[in-house]
Amino acid sequence: MSVSNPTPDTRRYRLGGRELQRMGYGAMQLAGPGVYGPPADPQAAMNLLRDVVTAGVEHIDTSDFYGPHITNQLIREALHPYADSLTLVTKVGARRGLGGSWLPAFSPEELRSAVHDNLRNLGLERLEVVNLRLMFDTHHPAEGPIEQPLKVLEQLRRDGLVGHIGLSNATPAQVEQARSITELACVQNHYNLAHRADDALIDQLAAAGIAYVPFFPLGGFTPLQSTSLSEVARDLGATPMQVALAWLLQRSPNILLIPGTTSAVHLRENLAAEQLLLDESSLRRLDAIASAGRGREGAQKL
Repeated sequence: MSVSNPTPDTRRYRLGGRELQRMGYGAMQLAGPGVYGPPADPQAAMNLLRDVVTAGVEHIDTSDFYGPHITNQLIREALHPYADSLTLVTKVGARRGLGGSWLPAFSPEELRSAVHDNLRNLGLERLEVVNLRLMFDTHHPAEGPIEQPLKVLEQLRRDGLVGHIGLSNATPAQVEQARSITELACVQNHYNLAHRADDALIDQLAAAGIAYVPFFPLGGFTPLQSTSLSEVARDLGATPMQVALAWLLQRSPNILLIPGTTSAVHLRENLAAEQLLLDESSLRRLDAIASAGRGREGAQKL
């Protein structure tokens, strides 16, 4: 495997009030099937969380609507009291319905309750970063009013319960509006090697010093598949998923990654991607994947 020797300023980026290693961990998969109910083996989930922190990860992404409550409770049981270097980032704005459906939870009462649920289940007095998960369309960014919910979170920030505020599943117009209401810590949207609708937004955020945190960096429930991706990985002596993560890290310095897994082996592979260097030829071949898939909605399987 060809590896890089990144300088400190390319290995780290600011999220809210903290400068973090750019490779983090997403805890969504630790809940049961469909992110609903408990996992089959809670002890294995807690062991993996301890492996995450032991490996030096400083950023864990979670939410109290994972489970619901299950993932945060696992994090607390496994890791509390938390290391000073660890930043937990959570989300509000959604709730789970019967059978695990995803529903909006945007009223002031629901947002305040969600923040308190996250505080209680994580065992914290203050949430470092809270992302407002927009639910005008469950699966895709869609326009809709965000001023009221952001003002609720801004009041919670002034009350000392929230440190910094971000957006998730947001359109560029909503990001611009949010920046007029509050200091935005990050944007968390669907983005990966094949799904690149946010290319311009990422560059705008980088110019403003705002972190971009792609969810489904490896394709989510439909893992990325591409002949070009497999060929580049073979040439570099890496796995396709390592190459996909390395591409994101080289895409822009403000990208922070939160790949999720329930496997200790995959965790180590994901973290090793931080050392993978993609040369110009490899980058050109990988960039062509999105071009080949353009016009196919949600280009995930190429």
